[in-house]
Amino acid sequence: MFEDFQSTFPWYIFFALVSFFFGASFGSFLNVCIYRIPRELSVVKPRSFCPHCNKQIAWFHNIPILSFFLLRAKCAYCSAPISPRYVLVETLTAFLFLLIWMKFDLHWGHRPFGLSPITDWRIVPVYWLAVFGLILGTFVDFEFMIIPDRVTLGGIVAGLVISPFIPQLHGPTVTTWTASLFQSALGAGIGWSMLWTVSLIGKMIFRKDAMGFGDVKLIGAIGAFLGWKAVLFTVMLSSLFGSIVGITLVATGRKEMQSRIPYGPYLALAAIVWILWGPEIWSAYINFVTPARATF
Repeated sequence: MFEDFQSTFPWYIFFALVSFFFGASFGSFLNVCIYRIPRELSVVKPRSFCPHCNKQIAWFHNIPILSFFLLRAKCAYCSAPISPRYVLVETLTAFLFLLIWMKFDLHWGHRPFGLSPITDWRIVPVYWLAVFGLILGTFVDFEFMIIPDRVTLGGIVAGLVISPFIPQLHGPTVTTWTASLFQSALGAGIGWSMLWTVSLIGKMIFRKDAMGFGDVKLIGAIGAFLGWKAVLFTVMLSSLFGSIVGITLVATGRKEMQSRIPYGPYLALAAIVWILWGPEIWSAYINFVTPARATF
């Protein structure tokens, strides 16, 4: 095994670096989408520009991650401050792309950070696409309290279309395209119906919208990509995340009990946890709650 590691290690480092820089580049494009989509601007034209002076940004001032520090977080033309969100999104996307690639089983028995392994390389770009959409939805929801239909409805369609071509996306026991499509549709249906029901009950109890419909569509997209188990996991974990953050914000006086808090980011965070570690956590939970058979 050590000899295999030695012979494969240079390629491992190479593809790790490629994944990181690939993620940083997609993070740069994500920043374009986060700014333009809610404002109904094209994400293709014009080229990246400063929102303060409207000057187009030269390519050498638009290098992911590095340019933020080289320019000292200021526009090269008007010296207006650059939001730290830009470097945050680029760095976050880069590391998530790297971690997803590291999930790919290289057959030397090493699983960094306890990541759940995947053996089909085609799942890697699918997870990258899912993370792209989740990050986009998160930052738009934080700023505008909406989740674009391109993320939610587009995610549902993409999940349903991709699943038949990669059955292993829904687990090693799913081996046919029909079973994979069924798992995708089941995940979307369960996710949509769960949060839609919660939304209806909340509206009846509180006499107002307890949850945005964008959240309902987002969990449907998560289910279409990741399946019904991921939906159950995501709903439970996101509720925990949201409760902790909400209680903390109210306790510290930063929010009031009646304040609206976006739920989409917590759904996205929980879905990313599933992508990285979900199957391992699910198995551990099932083993914990299932009583061991008595031996005599």
